[in-house]
Amino acid sequence: MADIALVTGAGSGIGRHTALALAKAGYHVALCGRRAVALTETKALADDASTIADFPCDVTDEAAVDRLFSDIEKTFGRLDVLFNNAGVNVPTIPFGDVTFDQWRTVIDINLTGAFLCARGAFNLMRRQTPQGGRIINNGSVSAHVPRPGSAPYTASKHAITGLTRSISLDGRPYNIACGQIDIGNAASEMTAQMTAGVPQADGSIKPEPTIDVKLVADAVVNMAKLPLTANIQFMTIKATTMPFIGRG
Repeated sequence: MADIALVTGAGSGIGRHTALALAKAGYHVALCGRRAVALTETKALADDASTIADFPCDVTDEAAVDRLFSDIEKTFGRLDVLFNNAGVNVPTIPFGDVTFDQWRTVIDINLTGAFLCARGAFNLMRRQTPQGGRIINNGSVSAHVPRPGSAPYTASKHAITGLTRSISLDGRPYNIACGQIDIGNAASEMTAQMTAGVPQADGSIKPEPTIDVKLVADAVVNMAKLPLTANIQFMTIKATTMPFIGRG
């Protein structure tokens, strides 16, 4: 049977393109997202929809995530790859004006959701036969340096790096590999404003270059296809001329 991959946030953007790329690479793909209609739209874009199953789920809901992994185990019998991708952002806002609800929304989805899904995948991977699998967390260049007015998002992505390292270490006895892909300016719904102009560290507003999101999807597939004896611990893929190196 083909390897099984789960993609969260699969209803749009990076998640959708990665799910389709994994399916094209021969994986059976489980789609996870809050919006069932969006998952159906992703599935309809596949060359062979029979290799894709959709599992609507709110990754911030512990009980719902537990059901998700139970359903995956019942449907496929195992899980080989998790692309932990679901995430949100809030508009650029000075730190002192960040509301608690804005903070909580970003942390709940980007960090707590990633933890819940990684934990579910980890537990399934260590009890299945053969044991093991791979978890790929979607970080960001914001896991390294912030944009102005991005405290909730930046904090969540710095935390993802710590989560990645901890899972990578704790997964060793169970043949579970964990790596992180840090993405800069992939063209998607979340980066649509880049071409119009976004705040820079010097206070100016400038447009920034983007890259085709399919390049990111291909990079995730390359990480996923490695044997479990090898791991890409951290990968950064970005638009070559985006203001990342030297930011700030």
